[in-house]
Amino acid sequence: MLRIRDISYSVEGRPLLEGASANIPTGHKVGLVGRNGTGKTTLFRLIRGELPLEGGRIELPARARIGGVAQEVPSSDVTLLDTVLAADTERAALLAEADAAADGHRIAEVQTRLADIDAWSAEARAAAILKGLGFDDEEQRMPCSAFSGGWRMRVALAAVLFAQPDLLLLDEPTNYLDLEGALWLESYLARYPHTVILISHDRALLNRAVAAILHLENRKLTLWQGPYDQFARQRAEQRALQMAQARKQEAQRAHLQKFVDRFRAQATKAKQAQSRVKMLERMQPITLPEDAARVVFTFPEPEELSPPIIATEGVSVGYDGKPVLSRLNLRIDQDDRIALLGKNGQGKSTLAKLLSGRLERIDGKMTVAAKLRIGFFAQHQVDELRVEETPLQHLQRMRPGEQQSKLRARLAGFGLGAAQAETEVGRLSGGQKARLSLLIATIDAPHLLILDEPTNHLDIESREALVEALTAYSGAVILISHDMHLLSLVADRLWLVRDGGVVPFEEDLEAYRKLLLAPDKPKRPAPPAQKDKRPSAETIATLRTELRKSEARVEKLNKMRDKLAAKLADPAMYEPERLDEAQVWQRKYAEVMEALDRAEDLWVAAQEKIEKAHA
Repeated sequence: MLRIRDISYSVEGRPLLEGASANIPTGHKVGLVGRNGTGKTTLFRLIRGELPLEGGRIELPARARIGGVAQEVPSSDVTLLDTVLAADTERAALLAEADAAADGHRIAEVQTRLADIDAWSAEARAAAILKGLGFDDEEQRMPCSAFSGGWRMRVALAAVLFAQPDLLLLDEPTNYLDLEGALWLESYLARYPHTVILISHDRALLNRAVAAILHLENRKLTLWQGPYDQFARQRAEQRALQMAQARKQEAQRAHLQKFVDRFRAQATKAKQAQSRVKMLERMQPITLPEDAARVVFTFPEPEELSPPIIATEGVSVGYDGKPVLSRLNLRIDQDDRIALLGKNGQGKSTLAKLLSGRLERIDGKMTVAAKLRIGFFAQHQVDELRVEETPLQHLQRMRPGEQQSKLRARLAGFGLGAAQAETEVGRLSGGQKARLSLLIATIDAPHLLILDEPTNHLDIESREALVEALTAYSGAVILISHDMHLLSLVADRLWLVRDGGVVPFEEDLEAYRKLLLAPDKPKRPAPPAQKDKRPSAETIATLRTELRKSEARVEKLNKMRDKLAAKLADPAMYEPERLDEAQVWQRKYAEVMEALDRAEDLWVAAQEKIEKAHA
C-alpha cells in the first residue's frame, strides 16, 4: 500500500500541498486529477523521492519498484526491441550472470529465477507492447535514432510497461499517442498486475482504465471510488449539498444576529440574547466551495457558403510523386463534423494537409468553394510559437491595425486573461499555449476548421469548453484526436483512412474501439438479432466439453512447466559437458510457456462463452 501522510510542500513560497493524506491499496488503478498548476506532477516527484518533503511522510512497501516515463529514450543504434528488453534490469543481469557463472548451484538458482520471472517469453511480451503502441515488426528491429522524439517517447512508455514496476506513475501518457495507441493503453492498464497512478485529462481513459479518482484540490487529496464520471457526479452533488448547507447556516446566523441586535439592551431578554451570542460563537462556518473559473473558447462565426465547400473526384495525394492516398471521392459541406480514423501511418495527416491546401494533389479533380477560409491546428504549431513574444504581440503581428482592447478581448475569449496576455509564451503552461494556437487558427473565422490532436495539454475543463465551442460553431470541423470523449460528442461522420483510401465508417466509435482491440479476429457480419432465442441444451453441452478440454490442457501444460523448471533447477544440468543439453531444455521451457499462454486464453474464451450462454 502507498500511504501519503500529512505531507506539505511549497514552490517559491506558494503552498501546493498542506497536510495532504491518502492511502492507495496495492494493485489499485487510480486517476490523479486536478486543475492545471495544482501540483499533480510535483506529487509524482515527491513519491519518487526526487523532492524533499517539508512535512509528513510517504510510505511504500520495502523494495517496491517505482516506474514512470520521465523523458524520451535517447537516440542510439540500439533497436527498439532491445531497448525495451533492457528495461527489465533483473532479467538482463540474470542473463549476463548465466553466461558467465561457473558454479552449478548458482547457475541453477539463476535459471530458477529466470523461470519465475518468465524471462524466456520476454521478447514476445516486449514485441506485443511495441506493436500495441504502433510499431510493426520491421520498425521494432530499427535503431532508436531512426525515430523522432515523439516516437521515442512511445518507446520509453513501452519500456516502463515491460519492466512492470510495483508502482507505475504515468503523467499524461496519451499526449504522444494516437487514438489507436490510446485505446490499446487503456486496455493494457486495466489488466496491469500492479498499482497504477495516472495523471490524465482523457475522460474515456479515466472511465475505463481506473477504478478510483485521487482529487487534488485546495492543497488536499481526496480519494473517490469509481471511474471519472461517477466522481464528477458525486462531487457535483457534494458541492450542491455544501452550498445548500452554507446558505442555511447563513440564514440561521442572520436570524440569531437580528435577535441579539434587537434585545441585547433589554433586561428581560438579556439572558436569551447572550445565549444566542454563544450559539453564534460556537457555529463552525461552512465555507462555500470555490467556483472554478469558467474556461471558454469563442470561435468567430463565418458567413455561409454554397455547398459543397470541398469536393474531390479521383484525387491522389502523396509525396515526391508517390501516392499515399488514391481514388479519393469526398464531399465536405459547411455543417459537417467529421472524425478521421485509422492507424498511424495510414495517411490521416496527409489527408488533412490536402484538405487544408498544405499539400498539392498528384492527380484527379478537387473543387474548392470561392472565398473558402480554412483554419488548421496541429501540435507542431504550438511548438512553433515565438517563446520570446507575449500572446498580445502574436496577435498584434497578425492584426497590426486592430485596437489593443479588441485583441485583448479575443485573448479573453480563449481563456487568456490580462496577466497571460502580457506573459512571454515561453513561460505559459502547455494548455495556455494550446489555447493561443487555437485562437490563431480561428482568428479569420474559417469555414472549415481542421484540428489535429487539439486536446493535448488541455485540462478537462478546457476540453469540455472546446466541445461546447465546436458544437456551437457554424463551420465544418475535421478532427484527428485520441480523445474518444471529444470525438463522440462532436463528430457525426466517421471516415476510415486505410489501405491507401478513405471510406465512410458506418458503425459508431464503440464498434471501432472493439475492432482495434481485437485486430486479429476475422471480421464477420453480425447475424440478425433473434429475440428470446436461448442456446439449446446440445450447444451448452458442447460448450461445457470445450471448457473441460481447455482446463485439462492448461493443467497438463502446468505440469510440464513444473517438470521442466525442476530439471532446469538441477545444478548438474550446468556442468560443462551438459551445457548444450541445458540450452535444449531452456528452449522447451520457453515453448511450453508460450503454449500455456495460448491455452489460458482459450480457457478464458470458453468460460466467457458459457457465461453468455447462461445470460
